[in-house]
Amino acid sequence: MRIVVLTGAGISAESGVATFRDAGGLWEGRRVEDVATPEAFVRDPDTVQRFYDARRRATASVVPNAAHHALARLEQVLGDDVLVVTQNVDDLHERAGTRNLVHMHGELNRALCTSCGARPRWLADLVDAPACPACGERMLRPDVVWFGELPYELDRIERAVTGCEVFVSIGTSGNVYPAAGYVALASAFGARTVELNLEPTSGAVPFDVVRAGLATEVVPAWVETVLT
Repeated sequence: MRIVVLTGAGISAESGVATFRDAGGLWEGRRVEDVATPEAFVRDPDTVQRFYDARRRATASVVPNAAHHALARLEQVLGDDVLVVTQNVDDLHERAGTRNLVHMHGELNRALCTSCGARPRWLADLVDAPACPACGERMLRPDVVWFGELPYELDRIERAVTGCEVFVSIGTSGNVYPAAGYVALASAFGARTVELNLEPTSGAVPFDVVRAGLATEVVPAWVETVLT
């Protein structure tokens, strides 16, 4: 059984990772336009670097929760038939043990060199403009996909979604494209679609199965039904 799991901010919220933005349109107290666009980085790079440096440190202090561990267990049993596609930039899936994983919006623990395109693993601050380990230029930025930029590995994700038998959406609002369109794509190709979320979302294409509740409760319960 080929399964594609799409995860969003809701799966990491119970670990203490702040969700993408609150009802006021703020992202951890800052306007999205001030920290999550290429234009913001050109206008005020130090502010943007400090924001992501702080997020990187904060994420390092939290741990994966039961939902992350349940998905890692699913992969351990079913192997390469499970692909986790995450919109999150934290590393909680990896720390729980998931290996077959796509970070479509990049990773906090990587830097992107705007000079040579290298994407080195990076755990330190970037605000002081350290040198790129590949080319030596001081042109590193967070390896996070900002608004107006193209997500990573879209071709691989689309192949997986159109070829899966079960598509599962966990903890995502269903408002950000292209990820929001994957349920319709999976459904069009005959997959059974499942939503595991704090509250059901309202999309153009309804899910076949909807289970509402905390990710730490509904995700392990769903994994159990798959593996038994």
